[in-house]
Amino acid sequence: MDGLFSINELAEAFDISARAIRFYEDKGLIAPERVGSRRVYTKRDRGRLQLILRGKRLGFSLAEIREYLDMYDQDPTQQAQIRLLLEKVSERRMQLEQQMIDIQDTLSDLEDIETQIKARL
Repeated sequence: MDGLFSINELAEAFDISARAIRFYEDKGLIAPERVGSRRVYTKRDRGRLQLILRGKRLGFSLAEIREYLDMYDQDPTQQAQIRLLLEKVSERRMQLEQQMIDIQDTLSDLEDIETQIKARL
């Protein structure tokens, strides 16, 4: 079965559980073929799983990841997919930059409170 992978091979390759892979199947993000009762995954499934995991790591929702994957199937030139990705990456960067500012402000507030409390001791 050249170019086909078992669920355990994919789980090991991406250091995730077989349960996680089945979750993505249940959500319709990957669709393995069946050989008897066994699931077998193609190189396409492996690539999709890699994109799913990268999207999750970057903080994208499953709905956003699905939109991206669906566009990949619809547009052989991938121009629409590239534009969507650029838009989503820009939005995510702005969110993270705002979170970083919020965290820095919170840390500063906590430092001020800590200083005030220590001065009272």
